[in-house]
Amino acid sequence: MFARFLKDESGATAIEYGLIAALIAVAIIGGVSALGTQVDTTFDEIEKGIRTGEAPA
Repeated sequence: MFARFLKDESGATAIEYGLIAALIAVAIIGGVSALGTQVDTTFDEIEKGIRTGEAPA
């Protein structure tokens, strides 16, 4: 029974899938965060152009 328990790898597989999912989540969060900052900057430039009457560069 103990030898069978040591050979069982189903828990290790679940942990590996969990780690992969966590890494993907971190990559998505980082990408969305960077994209959000860029979009915010773009809208700030557009707002500034509307307020001053000049076209954004």
